[in-house]
Amino acid sequence: MRFPTADLVRRALSGHAAIGLLAGGLLYLICLSGTIVVLREEIQRWEQPNVAETATISPAALQTAARDVLASEAGKKPTEHFYIRLPNGALPRAVVTTDNQAVYIDESGAVADKEAHGWTEFLINLHVYLHVPGTLGLTIVGALGVMMAALTLGGVLAHPRIFRDAFRLRARGQKQLALADWHNRLGVWTLPFGLALALTGAMIGLGGVGFYAMAAKWYGGDVEKAYAPIFGGEPAHAEGKASLARIDRAMANLTAAHPGIEPSYVILHEPGTRGQYLTILAKHPRRLIYGETYAFDAAGNPTHKVGLSDGPIGRQFAASTYDLHFGSFGGWPVRLAYVLLGAAVTVICGTGMSIWLVKRRQRGRASPRLEAMWAATVWGAPLLMLAALALRAVTGAEAPMVALFWSGLALLIGAGILLPRAEAWARGLRLALGAAMVAAGLGHLAIMTSGIGPLYLIDLALVAGGAGFLWPTVRQLRLTRPAELAPAE
Repeated sequence: MRFPTADLVRRALSGHAAIGLLAGGLLYLICLSGTIVVLREEIQRWEQPNVAETATISPAALQTAARDVLASEAGKKPTEHFYIRLPNGALPRAVVTTDNQAVYIDESGAVADKEAHGWTEFLINLHVYLHVPGTLGLTIVGALGVMMAALTLGGVLAHPRIFRDAFRLRARGQKQLALADWHNRLGVWTLPFGLALALTGAMIGLGGVGFYAMAAKWYGGDVEKAYAPIFGGEPAHAEGKASLARIDRAMANLTAAHPGIEPSYVILHEPGTRGQYLTILAKHPRRLIYGETYAFDAAGNPTHKVGLSDGPIGRQFAASTYDLHFGSFGGWPVRLAYVLLGAAVTVICGTGMSIWLVKRRQRGRASPRLEAMWAATVWGAPLLMLAALALRAVTGAEAPMVALFWSGLALLIGAGILLPRAEAWARGLRLALGAAMVAAGLGHLAIMTSGIGPLYLIDLALVAGGAGFLWPTVRQLRLTRPAELAPAE
């Protein structure tokens, strides 16, 4: 018996199209933002390019930072969790975050600047939550991850020759064939990557729903207790003031006991109380886990570790999904590969809907309004991301970027319904996007006072990418102008 059968192929293709129509636009936004978010540390540096940087910071400086930052919050709501993000290769800046503020600190532990990377957070929240708050946003994105996995597998079943034709590309032929070839070839080349992204994204998004369900069933609604068997719990709160916990001793004890690991976060729980304690998250080399959690008492003495690095296999697996999804392992080669593969998956999402629309037109059932709406989404979304960046540059990190993005996208889609000319919309928005990218790159270069190499690369990529979008139109104008100026015979 032949596999897949003709009936299975037909049903798979129908299901593939149905899921794509249902989720195509949102999946495009998630893939587009996710591709950018792979470089979130570099983008955070790029957004605030002139902040002082340091490759390392001493335990004594961390203690100084904790003392001074907490002292500056006298009279405010007491901080329950005090975080220090330690500098690393991707983001060589130390960041202190409390319940009231977030600041950069220099190598001595003194406050250097306010952390104000609102645009970076805007992009991250678009990818992780679609800007829908809390568990609901995670659930929606997780469900879209399931749909993406179904699209990936369904696409393979719907095209029996997809592997045989992996290197056959008719990029200059009929529009439908060209789009289909790009869609299918990129789908084959990115198949393991796309499936891994979809499954890990679904796990991260829907995992929260599972923990809430377990909390309701077995833990009296206490979500923290549901998370504790995997990620560790917190001891009972103890009232009363106490001297600040010894971060410096905890760091010294950790590095002495485990010299090969890389501490990434210091978390002081209930600072300045009798129940305070410390946890330090540390990366383990050549491991996919996001880190191991080491706990210390207020005096800086080690008490236990959670076991993300050597505990039950399920716990290690859960701790590995994050870095696998975001490409936070293996250094620059892996991050660059994730950007390229993520861009390819974004193109797959964009061309999928376009193929369906072209097929409808060829069958005499053209949908000009849907075509214009899709053009507005594909080219309008990245343009509005840059519009949000411009708003942030003018009004500050607290600018209403989310409102601008979604209202702008709604207006563009609405305009596409009123003026259903997809080609004109695509051309105009593509030109605007190219101009905005060039302006963003050149504008950022103008305000840079630091000599941070990766930031110049981002500027160069913006200018080059923008020029790439502008060039076809410029070339067409150059070709048509001589013909218009030629004398009539």
